[in-house]
Amino acid sequence: MKRIAALLLVTGLSVGWVMPARGQQMSVAEYNRKNAKAGKKQQKLNEKAAKNQAKAQKKAAKAQKKSIEKQRKADDKANRALHH
Repeated sequence: MKRIAALLLVTGLSVGWVMPARGQQMSVAEYNRKNAKAGKKQQKLNEKAAKNQAKAQKKAAKAQKKSIEKQRKADDKANRALHH
């Protein structure tokens, strides 16, 4: 029984080595599917990067606006101190 199992195992492994690997050649349809999938993935990454960039720009604009407002308040306070 063990000999038969070993023989079947060896035969199965040798047949696996003889058969050509499926990944060696892609069909046109499979190639198109992979390209479409890669394109969608790249588009998603681009959209995410654009969203992050817009968020960073908005944050920088808000920080700049806050800085300008702070400077204006400091100037107003200094002007009040000079005139009183």
